[in-house]
Amino acid sequence: MRPDALGGIRILELGRVPPAEIPGMMLSDMGADVVKIETPAREQHLAPDQRRDAAFAYTNRNKRSIVLDMKSERGAELFRQLAAGADVIIEGFRPGVMARLGAGYEAVREFNPRIVYCSISGFGQDGPYRTQPAHDLNFLALSGALGIIGQEGDAPSIPLNLVADNGGAALHATLGIMLALFARERSGHGQYVDVSYLDATIALLAATPNLRRYFSSGAAPRRGAGVFSGAYPYYSIYDTRDEKQLTVACSEPWLWEKFCRAIGRPDFVRYGRQTEHYGRAPNEEEAAVRLQVAEIMRERDRDDWSEMLILADACVGKVYSIDEMVLDQQVLHRRMVVDLPHPEWGPVRQFGSPIKFSENRAEPRTAAPAPGEHTDEVLRQLGLTQTQINQLRERAIVA
Repeated sequence: MRPDALGGIRILELGRVPPAEIPGMMLSDMGADVVKIETPAREQHLAPDQRRDAAFAYTNRNKRSIVLDMKSERGAELFRQLAAGADVIIEGFRPGVMARLGAGYEAVREFNPRIVYCSISGFGQDGPYRTQPAHDLNFLALSGALGIIGQEGDAPSIPLNLVADNGGAALHATLGIMLALFARERSGHGQYVDVSYLDATIALLAATPNLRRYFSSGAAPRRGAGVFSGAYPYYSIYDTRDEKQLTVACSEPWLWEKFCRAIGRPDFVRYGRQTEHYGRAPNEEEAAVRLQVAEIMRERDRDDWSEMLILADACVGKVYSIDEMVLDQQVLHRRMVVDLPHPEWGPVRQFGSPIKFSENRAEPRTAAPAPGEHTDEVLRQLGLTQTQINQLRERAIVA
């Protein structure tokens, strides 16, 4: 196996929230050296349970942590020294915060023109909402995504914070950083990467079948309408005899036919997906068929249905609890649950990397650090002596 894909790439992260920490985590899985710069807290000494929780923080694994007061003159100077040797800076503050600290892109590029500087913010670095506070649910609402998730007549369903935070901003930021690094290989200079939670949510939504036809047809999708709304019998969630649930996702007509024949109802085949389903809710007859399928699914246990329908080559999936998911044979085979050694807490369980390379590694290496765990180590790499570091700590510039 060849060396790490990002071995030698140095990243400074000022994240504070998981969506701004995920890019550094993913890049560190690929071998980048990520130094997490944390803001001094009133009390830096964590209680044992807090230290244990910190070690299990999935988004901070593989990183080194330094606590640095960037508002102080000496702290700002130390940041500039770190930034001078960095390839990437990732920050998740509101627009203008880093600039006020003298650590914004324009300031850093003056002494490090090769820097790739990524800002992750709610609405981006410009526009009328740029300084407005918001969270995942607000971005879902403003993007239009929330309004079409759920069943007709019900309140919208909230999909945790998977969409705007993690699927949207975090993954788009990671991709943007990688593209900027690739561009730097050609041009020799870095650039600014501006990622917005709202923009990223709209981009994800635009790829769905419900939205793909919006601009061409003019028909706006509605909640409870469309192939993937859960209201059609071929794409839905069903209760089983043992009070568990099974998902059926036979959106292709040939898969729905296999499902119908497997459950002994070939007469349901004609209720498979139609082009018109993309823009409307089920009619009375289609809704009645879904109810009939629901009655049939309650005749067997979840795992029995799953085994039988998989053998029939139908698309089904058991609705797992988290406890079930982490023990699934496919999940374990793909190393999506791994244990990392920790000197204080022993094996620290983590979710693995979803990216598998044939030539390079992409995997967790070390458990997440406690705040300031690597302050001395990082500052010594800048050439400071232990005496100088101790003096900085006494002045609360570092911790």
